[in-house]
Amino acid sequence: MRMPASRTIPGLVDELAERFADREALVGLGRRYTYRELRGAIREVARGLHALGVRRGDKVAILMGNRPEWVITALAITTLGAVMVGVNTWVTARELEFVLHDSDTIVLVAADRFLRHDYLAMLAEIEPRDRRLPLLRQVVCDADALHHGMARFSELIARGADIPPGVIDAAGAAVGATDVAYLLYTSGSTSTPKGVQLQHYALIENMWQIGERMHVTERDRLWLAVSLFWGLGCENALFNLLTHGGCVVLQEHFEPGEALQLIEQERCTVFYGTPNMALALAEHPRRAQHDLSSLRTGGTIGTPEQIMRVVDLGAREICNIYGLTETYGNCAVTDAHDPLEARLATVGRPLDGVTIRIVDVEKDLALTAGEVGEIRVKGYVTCGYYKRDSRDYFDGEGWFRTGDLGYLDAEGRLHFRGRIKEIVKTGGINVAPIEVEEALMAHPAVKTAFVVGVPDPVRDEALAAVIVLRSGAAVTAAALEAHCRKTLAAYKVPRLFRFVDESELPLTVTGKLQKKRLSELFA
Repeated sequence: MRMPASRTIPGLVDELAERFADREALVGLGRRYTYRELRGAIREVARGLHALGVRRGDKVAILMGNRPEWVITALAITTLGAVMVGVNTWVTARELEFVLHDSDTIVLVAADRFLRHDYLAMLAEIEPRDRRLPLLRQVVCDADALHHGMARFSELIARGADIPPGVIDAAGAAVGATDVAYLLYTSGSTSTPKGVQLQHYALIENMWQIGERMHVTERDRLWLAVSLFWGLGCENALFNLLTHGGCVVLQEHFEPGEALQLIEQERCTVFYGTPNMALALAEHPRRAQHDLSSLRTGGTIGTPEQIMRVVDLGAREICNIYGLTETYGNCAVTDAHDPLEARLATVGRPLDGVTIRIVDVEKDLALTAGEVGEIRVKGYVTCGYYKRDSRDYFDGEGWFRTGDLGYLDAEGRLHFRGRIKEIVKTGGINVAPIEVEEALMAHPAVKTAFVVGVPDPVRDEALAAVIVLRSGAAVTAAALEAHCRKTLAAYKVPRLFRFVDESELPLTVTGKLQKKRLSELFA
């Protein structure tokens, strides 16, 4: 295949509708769209948003599960040259107010609720809204009973009926490749969330390169239950398939039984998911009743055993991935045709258009192959945080500081070694938890291990290990301590052990391990 010629999202939508007019593009909630039909739906919503006064550079937020409206609205927003603000579906009223206010959102397109979350009730808490969110002009929401100042999605479409198609053509033509398309907020686990600005051209180019690593074609069909508000969903997965003319099959929210059925019925070939998703699919009581042989490739993260679980589900060419929202999600990806060992142990080589170097943080010097230091990135990197000074996140030569540890091997593949902030200082000596975790997982009884630091009156911090055992296996803390002493220096041997079931591990809403919370298990 050839890379799309377009470098803006409105241009990409037009190009895809011409190249793949009758090929299925989007499936969700019983609805199906070809690329031609998807373009028509996008333009219909774009006309409605234009009628509400949305113009180039304006911010429009989306708050809903993985529904076709999410994708259509996001592409409609960017077709006008406006900026799509992705809102976390697990948001609280306080967090919702912060994101809408910080982003200068003028229109919110939302569902009335998602699972147990009542968004209308949250909006009712943000009163008086004209004072607390002075820029928010309109809320578009389908619900039985709307609050004052809200409009239904059908009303949005009706308002746009009077907008001539040429107006949308002109708006799309005015969009520049370097214009900001997305504003995605970081999790904010350690500070106030920051809005990451992502540009049109890189959402196309970087995601095309991801698809090339995964050997995606127009015949591929993506199962997408990863939340669209998350960069893995709306950046990597979505534009990976769109740039290759493939089909996106949405699951509104992850439920393993439904996922098994959806993958089988839709013959999905591309898996995008987190370790907890793969575990839930593998252990579902009806797993054996479903044919997942259509699965082939995709992207995931995790330990070698967690990645093997995805391989065992059927995605034999699954790719290991690395990146941050700030690096357009994935910036290093294994090749689907790499040997399995390389896909289990490394996160692959940097994508085309991306350069990675490893730096000694204390000396600020570049390191050579095999040496562990901070991963720094150039190429497809955010143009900055919205309304914030971004200089502290780049070094003097313009490299983005990821805050992650890793090394490049002799073949140029990146090995992820954890977060710099996860380094444990015990007795004045720095210990990288991943080294201890790998030693623990070499024991035949250990399925997964996570190492953290806990307060210690003598050593400042003591190493503590959270252990998940293999099914039917048994081992004592004393035996694991003795096992570690065979391969690790004495100061690297954990002093505390806690055995848990994998389901007890604290996860974020997007399925990532909340490693900082593991220390609570030793309180």
